[in-house]
Amino acid sequence: MASYGLIGKKLGHSFSKIIHEKMGYEYDLIELKEDEVKDFVLSKKYLGFNVTIPYKKTVMPYLDYIDEGAKAIGSVNTIIQKDGKLCGYNTDIFGMEYAFSCAGIELKDKKVIILGSGGTYETANYLAKIKGAKEIVKISREGENNYENISKHFDANVVINTTPVGMYPNNEGRLIDLHNFKNLEGFFDAIYNPLNTNMLLDAKEILGEKGYSNGLKMLVAQAKKARDLFFDTKKNDNIIDKIVEEIKMSKTNIVIIGMPGSGKSTVGRALAQKINRPFIDTDEAIIEKEGMHTSKIILEKGEPYFRDVESEMVKEVSKLQGYIIATGGGVVLREENMKALKQNGFVIFLDRNINNLSFEGRPLSQGEDAIKNMYKERIDLYTKYADAVADSNVPVEEVADNIIAELWDKI
Repeated sequence: MASYGLIGKKLGHSFSKIIHEKMGYEYDLIELKEDEVKDFVLSKKYLGFNVTIPYKKTVMPYLDYIDEGAKAIGSVNTIIQKDGKLCGYNTDIFGMEYAFSCAGIELKDKKVIILGSGGTYETANYLAKIKGAKEIVKISREGENNYENISKHFDANVVINTTPVGMYPNNEGRLIDLHNFKNLEGFFDAIYNPLNTNMLLDAKEILGEKGYSNGLKMLVAQAKKARDLFFDTKKNDNIIDKIVEEIKMSKTNIVIIGMPGSGKSTVGRALAQKINRPFIDTDEAIIEKEGMHTSKIILEKGEPYFRDVESEMVKEVSKLQGYIIATGGGVVLREENMKALKQNGFVIFLDRNINNLSFEGRPLSQGEDAIKNMYKERIDLYTKYADAVADSNVPVEEVADNIIAELWDKI
């Protein structure tokens, strides 16, 4: 048994063990039923432990001391033993503040709207208050300010999402359209799976290089603050960014797009083997699901049918993390496909000269004129959606090596 850990109801998808053990100590995940929480806390089996939903309030009556910040928020997420007493803190405050600071999200004198009314709302509301926000508005499904009349708050400067809408496995969710906020300067989404919710993708489109963040940096930062409480020492905050980058790297999919015959599948397999990642080809997954080759699907059922099947497959594989994903050549024709792939993906466009493309067995790309027309139709889309471009006019192994050498640090 470790000396530190996390209690909660369901912890199967928790990143906490990974994060804390990257800071150099063993860390347990302890799933408890509600009637087991009191005995666990009072047993003092652990020198320190974290608390996640739904027990952040449940543990409070059993503590000897509660920090002022935790009192203000009304919940505790970190408990330590100090001089035989149980002391409770809320490190989410530090975590959210750190994430905002790194993203360049300013709260002072800003109008802030907070989506949701749960525990993370309380953290965001407290932070906005102590940072001097001009106005703070809670948006919930019921009450004075809700999603039906949110238009009266389209002048907000900062939007904070504390709801689970858009979280895995329901990645398609989007509570509001950020494009309606003409004064938008900052956006924070407490969700970290997927890495980019639909609302975060919208924020990136609107705000550019900074002014937004997902919940991963908050998660790691609050864990680091808990670590400082566990050991009564302060570790350099640089460890936060290091762990965030390591987790982001391990969870980000490498998505390969490009013309039919540009080598997406062969390069993807070579890349997967070199960096020891699982590989999936969306066309092959469609073949397995439909029981016939993609070319036959298109010939017998038509391209619109195939595109619908492709979009459904893309939604499914986009929820994976840490994969190499090779896509069909026409995946870029639907914006919904690319938004789904970008939720967890870094998109690489394999750029190959038209004369070097292979079109055997591809019914939509027969003949020189057809190839040229297809390329003309899609090249701007490949460029638009690509996070990076890789030259695919060289041998497969070289393409894969070049991606690792030249593009890896951009992910």
